[in-house]
Amino acid sequence: MKGVVKYQRGDGFTELRDVDVRKPNANEVLIEVHSAGICGSDLHIHHDHINLPMRPPVVIGHEFSGTIIECGSEISRVIVGDRVTVEPTFSICGRCDYCRSGFYNLCNHREIIGYWHNGAFAKYCTTPEHGLHKLPDNVDLTSGSLTEPVACCVHGVIEQTKVSAGDFVAITGPGTIGLLSLQMAKAEGGIVAVCGTSVDANRLKRAAELGADLTIDVEKEDTVEIIKAHTGGYGADVVLECSGAAPAAPLGIELTRKRGKYTQMGLFGNPINIDFEQIAFKELQVTGFISQKKTAWERALKLMEHGMVSTKALITHEMHISEWQEAFDLFEKREGVKLMLRPE
Repeated sequence: MKGVVKYQRGDGFTELRDVDVRKPNANEVLIEVHSAGICGSDLHIHHDHINLPMRPPVVIGHEFSGTIIECGSEISRVIVGDRVTVEPTFSICGRCDYCRSGFYNLCNHREIIGYWHNGAFAKYCTTPEHGLHKLPDNVDLTSGSLTEPVACCVHGVIEQTKVSAGDFVAITGPGTIGLLSLQMAKAEGGIVAVCGTSVDANRLKRAAELGADLTIDVEKEDTVEIIKAHTGGYGADVVLECSGAAPAAPLGIELTRKRGKYTQMGLFGNPINIDFEQIAFKELQVTGFISQKKTAWERALKLMEHGMVSTKALITHEMHISEWQEAFDLFEKREGVKLMLRPE
């Protein structure tokens, strides 16, 4: 089969290659991939700007859905024909404090699909049973392929930040994570402002369509004054920095009210400069998140099943895996919102 392969470390070194289909071991299944989303971290892998363990050559891609076509001898939870989505955590140590407390996303020995083990930018993907989640009957495969970023936002917005009803939430970055976080914050009862640049005009429009109470072009409007005007002069109760753009972090700190919450959700790929002292002066609660855990996956699927989060509304491009380079270029130019690769 053909797969999009990061074949060695360094900037670039990615191409479409012939890849063997690996037969599943006893506790694994073989999935025929329906569609896979391009994530910002896939671009970080391509450019080698990622601080997670990577083992090239490896097929990229970790947001996906598909149909099980073969089961190993010890598989008991699923059968051939089941429609599934997959956690990217391929393996963990199972012994450390993080694994034993359910935070296996923080395990120092965690190996990830699309980084360490072949991922979903190919026709087939072999994965262990423990990471499988059956899709609800009313969630189609295209929507279900984006369960992973929904689970990320559940972990970041609900589990880590604990957005509450009535919170004024400012989101910087109206990409996939920003627009899913918007829906998550609204589901929790937040009042949400979404901030972007002039390049994000269409994304900001989509944010309004998805329920944003306010959208702001940070290049044309005084973002700080607008947020203060809507919060009695205090600032946002919660800021979710979803862009991974270096200028957004100091802006986010400035937007956060004293004793407010700031959560870093986007990945920068490189160190950035920030006035860390403001965290002390404003007594901010600062947190972040990486990936997701079982509880986030379960809640993500419930939200999707009951129509409280829409993933299909974010999809703007569906392209064949042979067009991966064009798709990556479109992503970097911020054209569209969610770009999907399909093997057929």
